[in-house]
Amino acid sequence: MKKTIALISILLIAASIAAQEKKLYDPAADADKDIEILIKKARKEKKFILIQGGGNWCGWCYEFVRFAKADTQIDSVIKAGFIWYHLNYSKENENKKTLARLAYPQRFRFPVFIILNEKGERIHTQSSEYLEDGKKSYDKSKVQTFLEIWSPAAFNPKLYEEKG
Repeated sequence: MKKTIALISILLIAASIAAQEKKLYDPAADADKDIEILIKKARKEKKFILIQGGGNWCGWCYEFVRFAKADTQIDSVIKAGFIWYHLNYSKENENKKTLARLAYPQRFRFPVFIILNEKGERIHTQSSEYLEDGKKSYDKSKVQTFLEIWSPAAFNPKLYEEKG
């Protein structure tokens, strides 16, 4: 019995440490400063910025990351066209100024996705609700389409030139 209790205690401590290490959002981060740095990086790399607004309290936020990284096609689309940033919203730091500058995306609830172009201009805000697959995860087709139509490649004027 004592060995079982000890084992359970060790497992709970390990799980707690692992959970702390896997936090997506940093309440102490200076989001405006981080985003300014990312804009410079996006311009240099010819990418857009995919901001995932949410908090460490948000199960759907963690599920999106798990889903996106587990699917090689989704992961590739993100890596090819975006710099992914997790914008914290929590009681410790609501990032009100940053969210106001981004046109109040919290109105869509969390997680919410905000796309900035390489100039730092907000070009789209997306509720995650429309990307979900019921109550368990995300829909691959919906997520892939969302990412592809808001990627830098989709904004290439040559794609839309009439062929003579």
